[in-house]
Amino acid sequence: MKIELTRTKVIKGDINKALKRFKSATMDSGHLEELKERKQYKKPTTVKRKIMKDAIRKQKWDLEKEKEVY
Repeated sequence: MKIELTRTKVIKGDINKALKRFKSATMDSGHLEELKERKQYKKPTTVKRKIMKDAIRKQKWDLEKEKEVY
């Protein structure tokens, strides 16, 4: 799997604007998230458990929001 590098051009010498665009492009591309995930090994069962907990939490939150509307 080849990941394309994030590139940003500096226009009219405005480094602050270029840095801001670079940071947002890096966040959007997912490079930082992948780096954080690769720092430490997680067992597949731990990953599945976290996904399930997140899904349950989201479902509860959606139900509470639905009750507030009615």
